Amino acid sequence: MTWLITGGAGYIGAHVAGAMAAAGEQVVVLDDVSTGIPGRLPDGVPLVRASVLEREALDRVLAEHAVTGVVHLAAKKQVGESVEQPLRYYADNVHGLTVLLDAVVAAGVRRFLFSSSAAVYGVPDTELITEDTPAVPINPYGETKLAGEWLVRAAGQAHGIATACLRYFNVAGTARPELADTGVFNIIPMFFDRITRGEAPRIFGDDYPTPDGTCIRDYIHVADLADAHLTVARRLTAQQGAGDLTVNVGRGEGVSVRELARLVAEVTGHGTPAVVAPRRPGDAAQAVASVERIGRELGWTAGRGVREMVESAWDGWLLRHPEAAAR
Repeated sequence: MTWLITGGAGYIGAHVAGAMAAAGEQVVVLDDVSTGIPGRLPDGVPLVRASVLEREALDRVLAEHAVTGVVHLAAKKQVGESVEQPLRYYADNVHGLTVLLDAVVAAGVRRFLFSSSAAVYGVPDTELITEDTPAVPINPYGETKLAGEWLVRAAGQAHGIATACLRYFNVAGTARPELADTGVFNIIPMFFDRITRGEAPRIFGDDYPTPDGTCIRDYIHVADLADAHLTVARRLTAQQGAGDLTVNVGRGEGVSVRELARLVAEVTGHGTPAVVAPRRPGDAAQAVASVERIGRELGWTAGRGVREMVESAWDGWLLRHPEAAAR
């Protein structure tokens, strides 16, 4: 097997590429490096600098590397940006997927793993989100991920491709400091950024119907997420013919934003109490994954806790922001 990983130089993608290569899988990465960092890739993993919108490049890499399976992670993924630029998000995330799948079918590739998101669920009013919870996304990003799932499954059924859709919950942490998330869009880097600038971390809303009034989320260590991709890829390798597996990838445990803020203060040694800001539109009170299906179907469970996520993320932050240690 040779796996093409699109977006493999990104934060999640580099962890997936590293996990698969370390397990002995043949891997090639396609990334336009608009946000990816080539230096994240393991030694010996080829990088093709191209977009999934470039059909000629796709045809070439699939043929030259005799690709037999695809892990598709390349996508725009910022919720707020998707509201401001819906056309760009549909072009990259849906049209780009169409171009990729067309190339996959033409090349005779028969295994396809799609990076989806818990954003497909919107704001469900349920204690645990199962894969059967109605998918009602509330922003263009979530819509593109749901449309992507539909497209992947339809192409799989029509062309005999074994497919899988992984619905990520909140990804955090890093396997090594140099692989850390460089963006400041998720809650843990947002806390770190405020601390580095000498400001109090912000909590958006403390009047939700939860025990401490703040939102509850399910966090998954990026190294566990990478391991889940490897497990699913091997399941697809063994599978004969078409068929889809759609699973949540989380820990099945909720952590409130206030609890997370306290943990960040403890790990970083910066004890400035968090301040409360107004709610953000569209934030669900609680979003925690049911992980029963992935456990039952694959025997897979996450092995790392939230403290390890925060500690490893802080190590990665300090590598790029050493001034934060002196505050």
